[in-house]
Amino acid sequence: MEIIIAIILGIVEGLTEFAPVSSTGHLILVAHLLEFTGEKAKTFEIIIQLGSILAVVFVFWRRILSILGIKKWQKGEEVGTLSIFHIAIGIIPFGIGGVLFYDFIKEVLFRSGTVVITLIIGGLLMLAAEKWKPHKPTAETLDQVTYRQAFAVGMFQCFALVPGFSRSGATLSGGLLAGMSHKTASEFTFIMAIPIMAAATGKDLFESWNYLTPQDLPLFLTGFFTAFIVALLAIKFFLQLINKIKLAPFAYYRFGLAFLFWIFIL
Repeated sequence: MEIIIAIILGIVEGLTEFAPVSSTGHLILVAHLLEFTGEKAKTFEIIIQLGSILAVVFVFWRRILSILGIKKWQKGEEVGTLSIFHIAIGIIPFGIGGVLFYDFIKEVLFRSGTVVITLIIGGLLMLAAEKWKPHKPTAETLDQVTYRQAFAVGMFQCFALVPGFSRSGATLSGGLLAGMSHKTASEFTFIMAIPIMAAATGKDLFESWNYLTPQDLPLFLTGFFTAFIVALLAIKFFLQLINKIKLAPFAYYRFGLAFLFWIFIL
C-alpha cells in the first residue's frame, strides 16, 4: 500500500511542483485523503522534491552549463547571455526572507488555513498579472531578460515563502508584470528553482536524516523516480501549454482547490 501511495504522491509532486497551483497544497490535501502523515511523510515529501529538481536540471542542462560559464549555449548563431548574476539577483530576496523568517513560517504559517487563503490570493495575483502586464513583452527569450526584470521576479518570489502561494505562481506573475513573455517567465522560473529548491530541500533533508531507514528505501526511491519522470514530462508540456492558455485557468483551478481544502481539511 505504501508503494501505491508513493506513486500517487510522486505523480502529484511531478505535476504540480512547477505549475502555478501550489504543490504544497496538493500534497497536503492528497496525503490527508490517503492518511499518509507524520514525520516519515514529511521526509518523503523532501525526497520527491529532489526528484523534481533533477528533472529541471535534465531539461535545461545546456542552459545551466552556459549560465555557469562552462560551455556557451547556442541556438543557431545566438549565444546565450543569461548569466549567473541574473539568477543570483533573482534568488537573493527569497534567500534573505527565508533565512529571517524560516522558523516563523514553519511554526506559525504552515497550516491548512494559511494554504486556503494563499491559494485564493495567489490566484487573484495571477489574474491581475494577466490584466495589467505590458501589451508587448520586452523579454521574448531568456537572453533578453534584464537585471531589473530578474530582481522584480525575485521580489515577487518572496510571496512564495508563505505555504500555498506557489513559487511558480508568484514568479510567473512577477515576470509578466516586469515585461517577460509567458514562456520566458516560465523558463526563468524553472532555472531559478534549482538553487532555491536544492538549498531548501537539502536543509530539510539534513534535519530529517534520522527518519531515513533502510526499510523505507523502496518507498522513497519509488516516490523519487515517479516525481522525476512525471516532472520531466510536465515541464515540457507546461512550456507548450502556457503560451496557449495563459494564467487565468490556473487561477480558477486554485479557487477550486481552496474550496476542496475548506471541505476536507478545515
